[in-house]
Amino acid sequence: MPAVEQINETDLAGDLALLLEAAREAGKIALRYFGQSPEVWLKGGTSPVSEADYAADHFLNETLLAARPDYGWLSEERADDAARLAARRTFVVDPIDGTRGFLEGRRDWCVSVAVVEQGRSIAGVLECPARQETFSAVLGGGAFKNGKRLKLGAVRPVALVGGPAVMIDALPPDTRDRLKRAEYVPSLAYRLAMVADGTLDASFIKPNSHDWDLAAADLILREAGGDILDEHGRPPSYGGSQIRHGSLVAGSGALLAAMARTIAVAG
Repeated sequence: MPAVEQINETDLAGDLALLLEAAREAGKIALRYFGQSPEVWLKGGTSPVSEADYAADHFLNETLLAARPDYGWLSEERADDAARLAARRTFVVDPIDGTRGFLEGRRDWCVSVAVVEQGRSIAGVLECPARQETFSAVLGGGAFKNGKRLKLGAVRPVALVGGPAVMIDALPPDTRDRLKRAEYVPSLAYRLAMVADGTLDASFIKPNSHDWDLAAADLILREAGGDILDEHGRPPSYGGSQIRHGSLVAGSGALLAAMARTIAVAG
């Protein structure tokens, strides 16, 4: 992955301010449908999408591209346009990450928006209106939750780990015996934010996540002191032609290393 060139701090601040405002308004739009039985369709026969997803996506698309018409666009709810690959920067958007939970009345869903450049996220926001939480980060500028800086501390003596049970069970016994599996969280982006704010110590990420699930949360976690790694110990790349990812792990320290070795062995 090519290194990100030096980026003007004013550019970063401007992009972050734009993401914060747009995500806040998109969150308000989605919240108007929350608990109101919005109309739902199935994508690919199994994945739900609601009129709330479409309404938030429409607002974000119009607002963000009006402000940055030279940026590319990648969203879960729109057909991918390869023209974005020629753009220097790209918006990567999930208007509601955790739609299943949203439709079930759970509060742990979020609007996820990021700006990516040269494969890396450089600005990211998770707006979680049902929980009145806003996570944000810019490259090199730290991560924040409701304005308070996030900084990962030591892993708990009995670590709390998210992700599929089958992946946790694949850990070596000496590691597995020192952790507890966390309750299921439908939104992957929010689960990663829980690692960033210390609610979780780490999480496995099953194959088939997409750029829009990860891009904003990845930057927030990294700026808090953590990492997301693939089976080769490398960070994911975003905004390229390949937007789908294999098994990943998120966290920090020795626990993250053990988890990365586990998905490497599992292939």
